[in-house]
Amino acid sequence: MSYSLKEIFFTLQGEGRQAGRAAVFARFAGCNLWSGREQDRASAPCWFCDTDFIGTDGPGGGKFTTATDLAAAVRTCWDEGGGPGGVPLVVFTGGEPMLQLDDAAIDAVHAAGVSIAIETNGTIPVPRSIDWICVSPKPNSEVVQRSGDELKLVYPHQVTPDEVADWDFTHFYLQPLDGPERTAHTDACVAYCRAHPKWRLSLQTHKLIGIP
Repeated sequence: MSYSLKEIFFTLQGEGRQAGRAAVFARFAGCNLWSGREQDRASAPCWFCDTDFIGTDGPGGGKFTTATDLAAAVRTCWDEGGGPGGVPLVVFTGGEPMLQLDDAAIDAVHAAGVSIAIETNGTIPVPRSIDWICVSPKPNSEVVQRSGDELKLVYPHQVTPDEVADWDFTHFYLQPLDGPERTAHTDACVAYCRAHPKWRLSLQTHKLIGIP
């Protein structure tokens, strides 16, 4: 199987439990909930998506013929981006990474000495061989991956915390819906987390400090 990635870049994780950690972000092209075209946005379950995942023309992006080629690109990005120390980490995201991420790629990346996190909409089962599973449910979609390390819910939105609070995750995060009403949405997240301490606030710190 070949792999199509929009971009591969070195940065800090901006959201959730691992915010602030150095990581390679590897963004797969394509999604099963939205075409990525603006004319289809209004009817998409994740109409609020702020990511360009069309094509393979981003920094470090391209088509990788083998799992070994993909793993080598990830490892090179880590080695060139950071200094010594720490555990190498790649965050596979998208689009929807589980459309392409398979056992061969997982094994090859692990063989390269890199831990794997995934950010997924949960509509496709995720192998437990992935080291960190973050699921972000979207409205009007069937979520089959109801267990993992981190559940990150955009709030306020059509999927409510009550609907997912009993799923089998270690950490539960509310992330303010971005846009013109972000301040009000942040206030709503803060109020909910205060009233329901099971939930924690996740901010998109990469946007706040201006990094990719």
